[in-house]
Amino acid sequence: MPLARTSTAQAAMNNIAPGEHATHRKLPTPEIHCHHDHVAPLRSGSRRRRLWELEHVCHCPLIGVSLPMDALRRLVNKALGGGVVANDYEVHAGAVSECARRCKLSELMQAELEARYAREVQVFRAAKSSLAVAELWIKYVKAGDVAGAFWAALSHPRCDGPLQEAMCQDLHMFQHQAGAGVRLEIARFNALAEENAVLGRELGKVQERITRVMAQKTADIDRLNGELVQVRAEAIAKDTRIAYLAQDLEALQASIPQLEDRQRLQKRVDQLTQRQQELEVHNADLRRKLATAERAAVERSGLEWPVAEAAALQDVHPVVMHLHEKVVLCVGGRSGNISNYRDVVERVGGRFSHHDGGIEDSASVLDANLAAADLVICQTGCISHNAYWRVKDFCKRTGKRCVFVENPSASSLERGLAQVSE
Repeated sequence: MPLARTSTAQAAMNNIAPGEHATHRKLPTPEIHCHHDHVAPLRSGSRRRRLWELEHVCHCPLIGVSLPMDALRRLVNKALGGGVVANDYEVHAGAVSECARRCKLSELMQAELEARYAREVQVFRAAKSSLAVAELWIKYVKAGDVAGAFWAALSHPRCDGPLQEAMCQDLHMFQHQAGAGVRLEIARFNALAEENAVLGRELGKVQERITRVMAQKTADIDRLNGELVQVRAEAIAKDTRIAYLAQDLEALQASIPQLEDRQRLQKRVDQLTQRQQELEVHNADLRRKLATAERAAVERSGLEWPVAEAAALQDVHPVVMHLHEKVVLCVGGRSGNISNYRDVVERVGGRFSHHDGGIEDSASVLDANLAAADLVICQTGCISHNAYWRVKDFCKRTGKRCVFVENPSASSLERGLAQVSE
């Protein structure tokens, strides 16, 4: 059957009347055949063949595979000067028919193929024989990338008739496999679409729950922010009140002379009072133990306890009556005799207090001790001059009873206490 040579696209362009838009014409469908009446001789030079120089049997698969439909329609519209209302098959058939000769549409398709597949053309340019071209073609077929390779191989100057026929056969089978793959992909797509619909519904439910949770969390955050603002306001108010109270305290401290010394003395008095209470408890325990021991000693000596007890009370009665629950301050003396001093004072019912006369104890604490004492025993032999004069001056100003003892012994202290009872 002879190949139709009539250019339908050119005919359509020629039939457009002046002022009539191309969109009002429909591209006629040419008669396409799968064989040709003659074979164009292959070139033996190095120049690559143009689209219209290829055998016409190659035009149909080349246009169908290497030029996407949207690109082909764009080229046809450009060649005709307007939009074509023909369907995809008619546009494809018309373009294949125009490839048989050099025209505006074939030149546009030639330029599009060269620009689109410039990389593949450059790769095939390195092939210097038909075998090398075939090896590159097989490589691209295995990779599944045949669009650019088909154009680069067909237009190669070393592409002969057998290679061309083999390439067309490979492309034919590739299209069949691609069609089967497309059907499989369509089935997979439909399954994925159904799954996507299910997931979309689930996603909608999840998004709805998230929206509710976010709304609740937003409300909680707003509530907490309000509480935080309130707490910060309360904290600021408290800090303000503390600042005002600090200022008032500073003013009060400034208005009281020697406040720091008084506070220090009061602290010392509190410490001594606590120590005195502890010692009283300890002394009470010791007195109980002493009484028990004396009772046992009397029993072993054959004396009756009431008689011995009465004798002991006769010796200390005047002093006990005079110093019961009184604070006796001993100023000075030897550090090794302090426990003996305490025993003497507590044995007669007094509460013992001691100051070393400025050796280790601060002299400023002496005034507090003097103020808290009911009776002062001044150990003149073991005391600093400053402490001696302070004790003497204090007792003179306040009228407090003071006994001066020269010998720092426990017996001298007992005699001093006896002087108080006289």
